[in-house]
Amino acid sequence: MADNLHFKYARWQKLPLPAVSLTGGFWSQWQDLNRRVTLHHGYRILEEAGNLQNFRIAAGLSEGSYQGQIFNDSDVYKWLEAVGYELHTHPNAELQRQADEVIDLVAAAQQSDGYLNTYYQVAEPGRRWTDLDFGHELYCAGHLFQGTAAYTRATHTTKLLGIATRFADLICDTFGPDKRQSACGHPEVEMALVELYRLTGKVSYLELAKFFIGQRGQGRMRGWGWLGASYHQDRVPVREAVEIEGHAVRAMYLNAGVADLYLETKEATLLTALERQWEDLVSGKLFLTGGVGARYEGEAFGAPYELPSDQCYCETCAAIGSVMWNWRMLLITGEGRFADLIERTLYNGILSGLALDGQHFFYINPLLSRGGYARQRWYPVFCCPPNIMRLLASLGQYFATRDEAGLQIHLYNTATLQADLGSERAVALKMQTDYPWHGQVAISIEETDGLPWTLRLRVPEWTQSVTVTLNQQVIEKPQTDLGYLMLERAWQAGDVVELAFSIEPFIVEPHPRVDAVRGSVAIQRGPLVYCLEAADHPGVDLMDIQLDEAAPLPTQWREDLLPTGIMTVRMKGYVLQMDEQRNHLYRRLDSHGKLSRRPIQLTAIPYYAWANRGAQAMRVWIPRAVTLSGG
Repeated sequence: MADNLHFKYARWQKLPLPAVSLTGGFWSQWQDLNRRVTLHHGYRILEEAGNLQNFRIAAGLSEGSYQGQIFNDSDVYKWLEAVGYELHTHPNAELQRQADEVIDLVAAAQQSDGYLNTYYQVAEPGRRWTDLDFGHELYCAGHLFQGTAAYTRATHTTKLLGIATRFADLICDTFGPDKRQSACGHPEVEMALVELYRLTGKVSYLELAKFFIGQRGQGRMRGWGWLGASYHQDRVPVREAVEIEGHAVRAMYLNAGVADLYLETKEATLLTALERQWEDLVSGKLFLTGGVGARYEGEAFGAPYELPSDQCYCETCAAIGSVMWNWRMLLITGEGRFADLIERTLYNGILSGLALDGQHFFYINPLLSRGGYARQRWYPVFCCPPNIMRLLASLGQYFATRDEAGLQIHLYNTATLQADLGSERAVALKMQTDYPWHGQVAISIEETDGLPWTLRLRVPEWTQSVTVTLNQQVIEKPQTDLGYLMLERAWQAGDVVELAFSIEPFIVEPHPRVDAVRGSVAIQRGPLVYCLEAADHPGVDLMDIQLDEAAPLPTQWREDLLPTGIMTVRMKGYVLQMDEQRNHLYRRLDSHGKLSRRPIQLTAIPYYAWANRGAQAMRVWIPRAVTLSGG
C-alpha cells in the first residue's frame, strides 16, 4: 500500500487529516454534532431505507426485492467514507462496530469475479454494464473507492481495500483503449480511481481515469430532455470545454476528477479547460451562497445570469462538489480566489443543508421561500445527507497546506496544526478565533526549528482591511501574493501573529443582467450571507418588504435566538400597504397614486440557520426601498 498523500504537480501539498484538529469555535460545533448525532442517524436511515438490506439479499443472507434507487449502494459507501475520516481523528467504538458490520455485508455481496452492485445483482441480474448512461454502476464503484481510501488510511486494515481493488481490477479488465469504449453517465469514478492509485500505487487505475475522462464528448451517451448530451458533460470533449453546463453535480465531480488527473500528469490542456469553466461559473452562474444549479429540470446550470431565487436548485451535493473541485484548483495554483469560493460555499451553500439538530436535511437550497419548505430526515434520493457527513468529518483537511517553503492557512477556526516542511522540519501552530462572528485571529508558534520559513495567511475577499501584528508590533506593509499575506522569518516558539479583519455588514448588489433579483440587494457579514425569515417578522408578508440601504446596519449577538446563538443584523425597512393593489394584478403606471408604506425594523439571520424554527417564509434578496408610483 503506497498511501501516497503527495500530489506530484501540486503547488501546495495536503496535510494528513489528523494534522489539523478543530478544537473549538464555529466548525468544531458542527463536527461534534456530526460525530454525536448525524453519523449515527445516517446508519439508522441506511437500515430503515433498505440500503443495507440490499447487500444482505445480494449476499444470499436474506430474501426479498431490491429497495430504493438504482444508486443506493453509493450512500452506504459515502457513509463509510465519513466514518473513515471520523475514526482517523476521533476513534469511536460504536462507529467502528457499525462500519465493520457494513464492510462484512459488502464483502459477502461481492461476486467471485469482483463485481459489486446490488441493483444489478438483485433487481436485474445478468445485465451488468448494459446502461452506463443512467445505471450508475461506475458511479457507485467510485464512491466505494473513495470510502476505501478514507477507511484504509484511518484504520490501516485491508479488508475494504481488498474488496475495492478486486472490483477496480475487473473494471480495468472491462474498459480501456483496446476494450470497451464508454464511460459512466454520472462522473465520479474518475477522481476515485486517481485516489485509489494514490493509495495503492497501481498505475492502471490512473490510466483508466485518464481513459474515462477522454471518453466524454464523443456523443455516445443518450442525453436527457432539453439538456441533451450536456446533461452528462458529453457535448464536447473535456479538453475543449469552455463553459460549465449540464447536471450540476455531474459537472462538479467531473471537474474534480480532471483536476486530480492534472495533479498527477500536469497536462496543460486539462488545467486550461478547468480555468475556462471556472471563469464561466463565477462570472454568471454562481449564486451568492456559493450554490450552483439554476434549474429544477435536470438539476442543471442555466444560461449566464439565469439565477432565480425561488426555482433554483442549488443541491447540497453540488455545493460539496464545488468545494472538492475548488480545493484541487487551490492545490494546483495556490490562488486565494479558490479558497474564497470554498469559504463562501462552506458557510452558506453547504451548511444550510443540515438542520441544527443534525438529523434533518435540505436537498435543494433556495434563496427564497414563501413558506412550507422544510428539511427532511430522509429523502428517497439520499445522496446529500451522507455527503454532508463526509464533508464535516474531513473538514480539517481544507484549513491548511504545506510546501518546502512553509505553511499556508486558508480557513480560520480555533485549531491546532502540525506539519512537516521536509527534511524532518516539524512545525506546530495554535489558532484562536471567534471567526466568523468576529474578525480577530491569533496564531501562535508552538514548535519550530529556528530556521526561516514562510507563513501564508489568506486575506478573505469580503474584508475591506486587515491589520497584522507580530508579537504585538504592527507590520505596516506586509507582503502579499495571490490573496495571501506572506510572513517570512526565522520563527521562534512563542511568536504570535494576530490578524484583525474588518467584518462589518455590507450590502451586495447583483449584476444588472440577473433579472430575477433586479432592483434587490442582499446583506453579507464576513463570509456569511444573511436572510430575512418570517419568524422574526410576525404578521408581515416578506414579499412586501423593502430595505432602506442607506440606513446603518447594527449587529447584535443573540444567544437566545437559536440553540447555537447567532449574530443578527438589524436593518431599517418598509412594508408596502398592499390593500390598494389587492384586486389589481397589473395596473397602468399613470392611473393611481403612490403605494403607501410603513416603517419596520428588520432582523436578518445567517442564511444557513433558516428553517430551524419551522417551515416559514425566507428571502435573501430584498427589494430596494423605492416608491412604487403611478405618476
